[in-house]
Amino acid sequence: MRLLLIEDDCPLAQGLADTLRLGGYSVDWMDTGSAGDRALESESFDGVILDLNLPGRDGFDVLQRMRARGDATPVLILSARDETADRVRGLDLGADDYLSKPFEPSELEARLRAMIRRSHGAASNLLAVGDLLLDTVARRASASGQALDLTPREFALLELLVARRGQVVSRAQIVNSLCAWDEDISSNALDIHIHRLRRKLEGCALVLRTLRGFGYLLEATDGA
Repeated sequence: MRLLLIEDDCPLAQGLADTLRLGGYSVDWMDTGSAGDRALESESFDGVILDLNLPGRDGFDVLQRMRARGDATPVLILSARDETADRVRGLDLGADDYLSKPFEPSELEARLRAMIRRSHGAASNLLAVGDLLLDTVARRASASGQALDLTPREFALLELLVARRGQVVSRAQIVNSLCAWDEDISSNALDIHIHRLRRKLEGCALVLRTLRGFGYLLEATDGA
């Protein structure tokens, strides 16, 4: 899952980005509201963590411009401004959640998971297709009760495919979801990730199809 962090406090942003990356997220960081707004206009993200007191454009302006463009990306406001009026304004402008500073990283991650689950129409941290079960909190996967040995990137790829099960996911969407701007996945590397994941799914009651020119489709072989 790819996140955009818009935060002008450098030590806080770097620490938070490192924590989220350890949790399996790909994170892009912008330190001004203007830069964050441009990123949102040009790129796709699974979620946004948005400060309010930002140079260039404040967080309320960034959020308002997002929603005016029809951008429904889920947004968690993270701010030292904890007055009720600020919370109400942020939620009324279209924020999905609001967390005040100081905060516990574990709570932030839990709120992010819940926010992204809701955006995908899921009520639980458990995602299932066929006999495959993914725990998005523990970052574990199993098939027919047997654990799958996945690398963090393989898990992230499988999580994306399961979240969009029954839908074609393009190569560009996969790269966009797995990589921040300062990272890169070559075409050959992506093919290797797909190949290794497909091998680890052998024997599961599902199939990872390649639709040439379109992308990849994960389906349960029993139609579940």
